[in-house]
Amino acid sequence: MALALLAGLSVCSQLAMAATPQEILAASDAIRNPDFPFGLTNTLVEYRKGKETDASTLAIYSKADPKGGQFRSLVRYLAPARDANKLILFNGKDMWFFDPSSKASIRLSPQQRLLGQASNGDVVTVNFAKDYQAVSASEEDTQDGERQNRRSIKLELNAANDSASYHRIVMWVDQSSMRPIKSRFYSESGKLLKTAYYRRYQPVFGAERPTETVIIDGLEPDWVTIMRYSDWVKREVPETWLQRDYLPRFKPE
Repeated sequence: MALALLAGLSVCSQLAMAATPQEILAASDAIRNPDFPFGLTNTLVEYRKGKETDASTLAIYSKADPKGGQFRSLVRYLAPARDANKLILFNGKDMWFFDPSSKASIRLSPQQRLLGQASNGDVVTVNFAKDYQAVSASEEDTQDGERQNRRSIKLELNAANDSASYHRIVMWVDQSSMRPIKSRFYSESGKLLKTAYYRRYQPVFGAERPTETVIIDGLEPDWVTIMRYSDWVKREVPETWLQRDYLPRFKPE
């Protein structure tokens, strides 16, 4: 039994390493994201030194651009009450914030913090393989978000275009399943901005997907933001919802 298990793991390892780094990255994207339009609820909670300091709840509607493959998303604030119905639009390249009280839309940076260590670019659905080039892949043991040792493939990612939110990412994916384990995000100067752990895999749309991301600040490890995903639903996302000019007329269904 043990020999058969070891043989199976060896075959999985060989198959994984036979793939190109970019193919491995695309496979991990497919685990995080379904390949059809969908909606979900993203609940963000910020902690400082173990104490909750802020929270926000977002409704997210996403679908991939049929031309480039990158996801486009409309984000609607559900809570806190002071932010309810404010919107963020990400069209795959540009990002806009809309406040219904002022009727004004303002361009945002994906790197700008939304809450805690979660940036605007972190809350929208992203296919990393569309914005980053995986330049290398190597086998490495690493700890996951539950502090368990995992045999993984370490990917080195460089920004491939101006739409990329980060200059460089180092990502670890499970060697046998291609599930993303964790990522480290770096600035152009080489500074570690944050580390993200992908956790709590559950069946969603016929596949095991992470339903929680834990983000830890690169300089202050006791500054933590947790994003929890729930209420996944396959649904149409109208093209009008993804147009900046439509934001003042948007009404949730």
